[in-house]
Amino acid sequence: MTKSNSRESEYPIDSMFLDRWSPRAFTGEIIEEAQLLSLLDAAHWAPSSANHQPWRFVYGLKGSEHWEKFVALLNDSNQEWAKHASALIFVVSRAFTGAAGSAEEKPSYTHSFDAGAAWGHLAIQARLSGLYAHGMGGLKHEEIRQAFAIPEGYRVEAGVAVGRLADKSVLSERNQAREFPSQRNPLSEVAFNGRFVAN
Repeated sequence: MTKSNSRESEYPIDSMFLDRWSPRAFTGEIIEEAQLLSLLDAAHWAPSSANHQPWRFVYGLKGSEHWEKFVALLNDSNQEWAKHASALIFVVSRAFTGAAGSAEEKPSYTHSFDAGAAWGHLAIQARLSGLYAHGMGGLKHEEIRQAFAIPEGYRVEAGVAVGRLADKSVLSERNQAREFPSQRNPLSEVAFNGRFVAN
């Protein structure tokens, strides 16, 4: 059992998994592109079915000419806080294997699973680098596809805000009330020995 960050695991794990969480309060400071690329490098070393590496990352850095475009592609409730992040990333996955339009092109069953593994690597590397990463489903998915000319066969999976942690006082009252590391359901509710339980 491990205790850290107001969390407690049921079995011994590295405290990094408890220390990683998804804050909304960011300082808004500028980071170097190399700092973000370090996170993305860790992400692209994630496990990958048949080494197809379906993940793609489209990113914008605060202070760049692209920043406002990225912020505008989030839903309104995420724009409210994520505009103070240092970087925004859209995670896209390639939903097929083989060359597009060729006889070898086939649907990929695991593209979203693999992209999720890459996001997990990114989130852990962020903590190791003194940063925090907050994954988001609240995006304007079709507008992202159009804005970056993402072709058919690729899925816009999620967004990620990256930055340094700020005091929660920078957030709206509603978001201040949600600004804490969340807990998890008991392991027994999600892991089953020799059977499956729908709950």
